[in-house]
Amino acid sequence: MSGHSKWSTIKRKKGAIDAKRGKIFTSLIKEITIAARLGGGNPEGNPRLRTAVLAAKAENMPKDNIDRAIKKGTGELEGSIYEELTYEGYGPGGAAIMAEVLTDNKNRAAAEIRHVFSKNAGNLGETGCVGWMFSKKGTFVYEKGSVDEDKLMEIALECGADDVIVDDSTIVVTTDPKSFYTVKDEIDKRKDLPAYVVAEISMIPQNTVKLVGKEAEQMLRLMEALEDSDDVQNVYSNFDIPEEMMDE
Repeated sequence: MSGHSKWSTIKRKKGAIDAKRGKIFTSLIKEITIAARLGGGNPEGNPRLRTAVLAAKAENMPKDNIDRAIKKGTGELEGSIYEELTYEGYGPGGAAIMAEVLTDNKNRAAAEIRHVFSKNAGNLGETGCVGWMFSKKGTFVYEKGSVDEDKLMEIALECGADDVIVDDSTIVVTTDPKSFYTVKDEIDKRKDLPAYVVAEISMIPQNTVKLVGKEAEQMLRLMEALEDSDDVQNVYSNFDIPEEMMDE
């Protein structure tokens, strides 16, 4: 948990840099489009679309861009047809990695993901090779020290969450994926809680692999390279890297 939750926090803090590269807008437009295609264009009746639209608004995406992405998903406007794919493999030190991809060109995506793995001391594996190590959970990540742990536990359980996990730098509220949007609505109503850093449905590792030194540096470079790929939406891993190295 510590590796994943810390990585999510770091991603959010460097969001402004990614936005300049257009990465965030591109990823959100893809997510809005496929969410609308799979569940319809009404955010109120489509939780996945509602979350994607809220995320887009949080990044100050123009309303016209959001509306066009929805219409492309519902077929009202012509647009690319995206496929959802998951690539699995191993990073330095044997850490497990899962990369979720939205692409309009499966061959291009596969070639790029394979290249990123091989260039950064990783190995792309077969489908299912590491997926069994992860469980899908709704997560709300708070920075440690921003909220009283006992108070957060009490409120989170009142809101329908499953558990609260504390590590060296974060407090993570977890919930069943099916309850994520309901719990999020309840947490968002609470004025006695600080804002969470990240709220998302994630793949949480059942165990972790401790990495230090060169392997830790290589792992972070691999994660960054995967995140920078235009087709990659999310990357998950079970690495556990010391706090000071993550901060660097």
